[in-house]
Amino acid sequence: MRGKGATGVAYRLLPLAPALIMALLVSGCQGPADAPVGNARPATLRPTGYGAQFLGVGECSSFGTASFTEVPCTSERAAARVAARYDGTVTDGPLCPPTTDFVLHISEQRPQDDEDGDGAIPQGYACMRNLEPPHPGDPGAGGGPRTIPGDCVYDSGDGQVRETACDGSGPRKPRYRITKAVPDRSDCPASTVLYVQLSGQRPVGCARPV
Repeated sequence: MRGKGATGVAYRLLPLAPALIMALLVSGCQGPADAPVGNARPATLRPTGYGAQFLGVGECSSFGTASFTEVPCTSERAAARVAARYDGTVTDGPLCPPTTDFVLHISEQRPQDDEDGDGAIPQGYACMRNLEPPHPGDPGAGGGPRTIPGDCVYDSGDGQVRETACDGSGPRKPRYRITKAVPDRSDCPASTVLYVQLSGQRPVGCARPV
């Protein structure tokens, strides 16, 4: 079965064998608890001149309703720090660190009056970590741009699945927890009842009932 969440990212639940063995395909980025995969925060980013690179690693941004501004990390407006920064798109570029809280997509900006190119900002993305809790990217917290060991999911019906907080604090109770990531399904423990396709060098998540 195949369906789409609110952000249009599809989930597929594939039967592998009789009984409880199922395969769960999860890809893309995740946002707050109970949000479908793919819910990275779209944003208009405004360069402010802090650091050699706009939102370089270790630099901070404020939060806004429609825009995020680069600010000094010592500022009372600072809300999140850049854990990793890459040019290009999330689809084609490197993965964000596992416990990234959210991803900022940076549109290319080339000022018309910039002759030497030093004011240009290439297309890219910043992997962000909140300066203070909550941290939706932590294992089991129910969000973040990556599905990692320690995260929990539930079957939302009609072949769709979503991540939710493992402690039951989200709108839906968890049904499965990913216990480990391995290179191949055969490496999962015997207690595994759900295989979760992850990103990275260990693309198989082994999940069991909560």
